[in-house]
Amino acid sequence: MSNSIPPWQVTGLIFENCNCQLLCPGHISFKQHCTNARCHGYLAIHVDSGHFDDVDLCDVNAVIVFETPQRMYDGDWIQACYIDDQTNDSQRVALDHILSGHAGGPWRILQRFVETRLKPRAVPMRFEDAEREKRLIIPGLFRTTVTAIRGTDGQANAQITSLYNVIHGPTQVLARGHTRCTDGIFQFEHDKTHGLYSQFSWTASP
Repeated sequence: MSNSIPPWQVTGLIFENCNCQLLCPGHISFKQHCTNARCHGYLAIHVDSGHFDDVDLCDVNAVIVFETPQRMYDGDWIQACYIDDQTNDSQRVALDHILSGHAGGPWRILQRFVETRLKPRAVPMRFEDAEREKRLIIPGLFRTTVTAIRGTDGQANAQITSLYNVIHGPTQVLARGHTRCTDGIFQFEHDKTHGLYSQFSWTASP
C-alpha cells in the first residue's frame, strides 16, 4: 500500500455488547464514566457491500474486542482485531487498514485512544442475522448474541437517534447482549448488558 489513502467505502451491520448497564455511558460521551472500573466489550462488523481500492469487501466479517478505562476519554485502550478466515489476503489487509484507522474514515478518530493494538488474526467465524437477534461465533474463543429491546408498543424496536457516534449509523437499536470471550488477555462474560446495533456507512476521509 502506498502512503496515500486509496478510495474506499463500506456499508453493513455493526453490533456491540459491553459490561455496562443497558445504555453504556461511553456511547453517549467518552467523557462519561462507564458502569464498571474497566469496560470490556466488542464491535462486530458484517459488510454488506464495499470496496477498498479494487478489493471487493462484500460479505466479510470482523470483530474488534476491547478493554478501556472507566472513562474512555482517558485513552489507554487495549484492542484486538479478528477477521474471518474466509477472506483472502488482500481483503484482510484492506480490513486491517480500515479498522486500524490507517485508511482514514471514522476509525481514525477512535484509534487516537488506543494504547495497545494487538496483531490482527484470521479466525473462523459464523455470523447470523435473525432480524431482532444478531449472533457471531468464533469457535473456542468468542460467542455473542444481541437481542433488540421492544419499544413501548411491544412490537417495534426501541431506538435512539441523533447521538454523535462516528462508527454507528444515525439510528441505533437498543439491545441486550450475552457474550463470552476467552482469548488471552480478553477474558469476560456478559449477561443482559448493554447492546446496540445499526446500519453503518463508512468512507475514506483524512
